Formats: sequence, structure tokens, C-alpha cells
Amino acid sequence: MNPYILATLLFGLGLGTTITFASSHWLLAWMGLEMNTLAIIPLMAQLHHPRAVEATTKYFLTQATAAAMLLFASTTNAWLTGQWGIQQMTHPVPITLITLALALKIGLAPVHSWLPEVLQGLDLTTGLILSTWQKLAPFALLLQIHPTNSTLLVMLGLASTLVGGWGGLNQTQLRKILAYSSIAHLGWMILILQFSPSLTLLALLTYIIMTSSAFLVFKLNKATNINALAISWTKTPALTSLTPLVLLSLGGLPPLTGFMPKWLILQELTKQDLATTATLAALTALLSLYFYLRLSYAMTLTMSPNNLPGTTPWRLPSTQLTLPLAISTMAALSLLPITPAVIAMLTP
Repeated sequence: MNPYILATLLFGLGLGTTITFASSHWLLAWMGLEMNTLAIIPLMAQLHHPRAVEATTKYFLTQATAAAMLLFASTTNAWLTGQWGIQQMTHPVPITLITLALALKIGLAPVHSWLPEVLQGLDLTTGLILSTWQKLAPFALLLQIHPTNSTLLVMLGLASTLVGGWGGLNQTQLRKILAYSSIAHLGWMILILQFSPSLTLLALLTYIIMTSSAFLVFKLNKATNINALAISWTKTPALTSLTPLVLLSLGGLPPLTGFMPKWLILQELTKQDLATTATLAALTALLSLYFYLRLSYAMTLTMSPNNLPGTTPWRLPSTQLTLPLAISTMAALSLLPITPAVIAMLTP
């Protein structure tokens, strides 16, 4: 892609998110979301492969539906209350509609089915943008409207953690596994949104760090399915020994970074007398842990067959920058000791 066009599209992505962050009026927020969507569509379709074009079309239709729902709900709110402000949502009907529209935008269950299909059709770089940056603007709106329907949020959260764990069990494609991982992590964030928005932000930040690390590892290895992971030990032995730790961090195992948000979320849910919800969420995390362990096993404990296509990637040097990979990997592995500082910052 022409670097000037690429710079323009990335600027559009950043501007759309910034407009949504800075908006206090629903029309401005909607405009920022639309700019975001329109900026990423050429990036998704840049390969000119039928699968990429199909994924782009699915993404566009889904996002257009969510944006139409958002516009309809905000207009309904203005009709019912006379207010267009994001933080002046008082009527339960538009709040519920907007929550569902934003759930569709980020891919929460039960409106999640577009996300694995779209991510599977993209290259890993665009998939990384879709899994991380594109979540920021909808979450900013969710945090601002303070959804009052706790039952809806708990149901969305539990359904997402369950679907994210269950859907990833039988997958062999890494991008689909990362998509279901995204759905599960988003479920944890939504679960705690009403009780502690700062914990939602913490979970989102750690999710972005860990997912970036996983995507950059797979990009360096040019791996798109589980079998391709088995040849990575020949090419990057040091990275191959660290990657299972990144995957287990995504699964939420101590003493890795991914344990911190889950631990604090379960603690907060218990404080809110939602012990059953916390137990169910912890049980669904075991499903996700299974397929992270499966990836770790395939990467470190299996040997690839030495056929000709299997040995080709060993001879191809990577041109990828290693600094972002190093920073995100270290953050994904070693931020757990700062948990007391995080708790102190979160406590008002």
C-alpha cells in the first residue's frame, strides 16, 4: 500500500477514536465511530483476496447495523427526554438499545458471530488493529453511559466468557482462536463495568498488551494455524520458549500479568454479593485455559514433520520490528508485582 494512503488511513483511525473520546453529544460520537469503521475498511481489503473482501463486507455490514442501532437509540433518547448528551441518558429503553449496539460493535456474545469470521479473513497486522484499537471507542461510550441494567450486563458478560471459551476449543486457526479469546476477555470487562469502571479499563489495558504480544509473535513466525507453530523452535528458539508464558498470561495464570485483572474482578464481584457470578466466570476461564495450553503444547512440545513446505519458513528472515514485540511480551509477563500500586490507584 502507498505510504501516503496508509498514513491517511491510520490518521483517520486515530481521529475517529479521538472524536469519540472527546464527544459529549451522540451525533459526534456516532460520527467518530463511522470514521473509525471507514478508515479500517481499506486496510482490511488491501490484500485483494476473496477471503479478505468477504471479511471486509461482513465487517462493514455489522458495523453499519450497530451504527444504525446507535443512532436510532440516541434519537429515541432525545425524543423521550429531550437530551442529546451522552452522560444524560436516563431512560432505560435507549440505554438498553445503545448497550446492545455497542456490544455488536465490539463482538460480545450473543452478537459475536461476525468476529471470528472477519478476523480469519484478515492478515495479522490488520487483525491486531481490529482486536485492540477498534475496541477503544465503543468502550469509551460504554463507560460514559453507565448502563443501569445490571442483569443485561451480567448476562452479556457470562455469555461472552462461555462462548469465548467454548468456541475456541475445537479451532485450529490461530486468528479464530484469538477472536474467541477476545470475546472471552470482553466478557470479563463487561461483567465488572457497572461495579468498577476503573477495573474494566485495567482489564482492557492488560488485554491489549497481551493480545498485541500474541499477534506479533505469530506475525514474526508467519504462523496462521496450530501446525505452523511447531516449526517456530528452529527459527526463534528464545521467543518460542517465552510464547507459552504469553499464552498462559492470556489464560490468566499467576504469576503472569493476565492474572491481575481476573483476580481483582473476582474480588470485586464477591464484594458485590455476586459469588455465583464470580464462580461461573472463573469456571468459564478454564475453557479458555484449555486452548491456550493446547497452543503452548503445539509450540514447544511437538516436532514438525520435515517436509519441504514445512522447512521453507525457516530460511526466510523476518523484517518485522522487534522492539514492540519485546515491550509487549515483557509487559505481558511481568506486570503482576505492581498489583498493589494498581489497587492503590484504583481506590478512590
